[in-house]
Amino acid sequence: MTQRIRVLVVEDDPVAADAHALYAGRVAGFTVVGVAHSRAAAVRLLERTQVDLILLDLYLPDGHGLQLLRALRAAGHGADVIAVTSARDLAVVREGVSLGVVQYVLKPFAFATLRDRLTRYAEFRATAGEASGQDEVDRALATLRAPQPATLPKGLSAPTLEAVTRSLRDTAAGLTAAEAGAAVGISRITARRYLEHLVNEGRAARAPQYGQIGRPELQYRWLSGPGGAGRGR
Repeated sequence: MTQRIRVLVVEDDPVAADAHALYAGRVAGFTVVGVAHSRAAAVRLLERTQVDLILLDLYLPDGHGLQLLRALRAAGHGADVIAVTSARDLAVVREGVSLGVVQYVLKPFAFATLRDRLTRYAEFRATAGEASGQDEVDRALATLRAPQPATLPKGLSAPTLEAVTRSLRDTAAGLTAAEAGAAVGISRITARRYLEHLVNEGRAARAPQYGQIGRPELQYRWLSGPGGAGRGR
């Protein structure tokens, strides 16, 4: 039987850490061997536990995630790393690649996104033997590359979706379509389409808001657990 890939989750937010561990544990061939909420805790765990892959948040309370990775490489630790973060600085991405980050997953994300990255990583890890030529090397490396982004439903745009997502994620009490529209600068009807898309993707929930005269209005709330996969840090 093929040995399962041992995963360490390094994430300071306990809710996001639990979500990432849950996600990884649901992918065939992977097992989560530990969860650390800080750089120091990750180092202690790595000293006593065999780890093949680290799901690494880059913003930790006691140092940057790449500082942890740099120290691990200096100590000869060869675990592969998938960065799981909201950091969008491409200089950070390049530095991560130079330190051996094999994938970069941007928060917030759904289970399907991480499952795809883990599956591709497992396929790449399983490659063995000597390549017959350049084409075979290229095919092996291509398994790590993410597919083209999924097409949004007709009429929705990625920048507006990101703006609605950020507004909803940053409002703990939730938003109505009218409130989301006002925050982003779009109509209530348009905002509702984006909010419904987030609900369909499992990243938000909706419930009727009572207490006002007339028909109750729907209140949308960001799912900070497994559905939302983190608070976007």
